[in-house]
Amino acid sequence: MLKNFEVRQKLFQFDSILIYTATTYNVKISVSSEFEHAMSDPEEQSYIFSYKILIENLGDEPVHLLERQWYVIDSLGVNTEVHGDGVVGEKPIILPGEAYEYSSWCQLSTDAGKMFGYYVMKTLNDGKHVDVRIPEFLLLPTFKLN
Repeated sequence: MLKNFEVRQKLFQFDSILIYTATTYNVKISVSSEFEHAMSDPEEQSYIFSYKILIENLGDEPVHLLERQWYVIDSLGVNTEVHGDGVVGEKPIILPGEAYEYSSWCQLSTDAGKMFGYYVMKTLNDGKHVDVRIPEFLLLPTFKLN
């Protein structure tokens, strides 16, 4: 877990030009993505993108990340849904003023797309389940940003 000062430092360590953010129920989600040229194979229509997520608890009660729901859409409009428990094999509890960071990846059959979704979190003070929005973010090779 990251403390407040560490969170501010981490925000500036995103490698991407674009950082997308959304805040829902006092939980701020920041996302950046990057095209992984060395892992992609355009001849096989395989384009790999990594993304980094920073989840900050801006509220005054702990939250427990239980599930994720992703919508991945390529440039042809093909929509893939991904649902599962936790993130990267973990179900973190994020205390007030702290943050959780992870990285993952996705594969597209086109060289561009987008992702968005939500996390199902439980507030630990009252046990209420809330959907925390993951902002829509682009999956683009850097050369497409020009």
